[in-house]
Amino acid sequence: MSDQNRLGVFKTYKLYVGGKFPRSESGRVYEVTDSKGQWLANAPKSSRKDARDAVVAARKAFGGWSGATAYNRGQVLYRVAEMLEGRKEQFVREVAASEGLSKSKAAAAVDAAIDRWVWYAGWTDKIGQIAGGANPVAGPYLNLSTPEPTGVVAVLAPQKSSFLGLVSVIAPVIATGNTAVVIASADAPLPALSLGEVLATSDVPGGVVNILSGVTAEIAAPLAAHQDVNAIDLTGADAELAKELEIAAADNLKRVLRPQLVDADGAADSVDWMASPGTHRLTAFLETKTVWHPTGALGAAGSSY
Repeated sequence: MSDQNRLGVFKTYKLYVGGKFPRSESGRVYEVTDSKGQWLANAPKSSRKDARDAVVAARKAFGGWSGATAYNRGQVLYRVAEMLEGRKEQFVREVAASEGLSKSKAAAAVDAAIDRWVWYAGWTDKIGQIAGGANPVAGPYLNLSTPEPTGVVAVLAPQKSSFLGLVSVIAPVIATGNTAVVIASADAPLPALSLGEVLATSDVPGGVVNILSGVTAEIAAPLAAHQDVNAIDLTGADAELAKELEIAAADNLKRVLRPQLVDADGAADSVDWMASPGTHRLTAFLETKTVWHPTGALGAAGSSY
């Protein structure tokens, strides 16, 4: 049968929460269009309830994920890169349509995103060496500082870089043992929702990454005020929204990663996502635990070890 006689099978995009693919609790959807205004798909429009459910899933997954060895987390992240490599053509199509890029530029962005995922996978068992260590102390004792994950992190993905920017904000959060609730780009959510399918078929435990689509401000507000969210990345917020969310986040002393650069539209998308990411996102959501230990002479007999 020729292609022109086939009835097209349209893809149903869903949220990714707790390792499952629910529709929005509200039942709402919204139209996603390409750069020319042509319809691409209907995406679920997340509600406040969806955001709360995602936080519950992320908290439930935190103990097991943060308790895994750093080496194991690196293996899991590398497996995600393998899965992305196998579905590269799909992501190239989605990125090209979502961002209005040529096929070659979209392919370059997808390749960079896969490479970035591998790069962060390699950091899982090395970040402790640069973020911790033995501290010089004047006295018969020593202390050691080690990094530990902050907890549940709400991540506002970049609005314009629907895949490379998305990977650049998710991978460092989970590489260091945190769990994430991610709000996809409002206008270009399809690559993020497809990433959920990759995560579900890789070795990432359900709940470690939860992906929501919809109106960024509508979903972000309850996350910024949520008492069980430990940190928030404001990359995908414009200046006005970032200020509102930062005020809400102060209620339970959340860690806040502020947008670094703001473009003419007030969105933090002037970041060159192709540039080397450095380690600042790896250390942004880490806490430092310091343990003290005595050394030298002990007791009246002066024994030592």
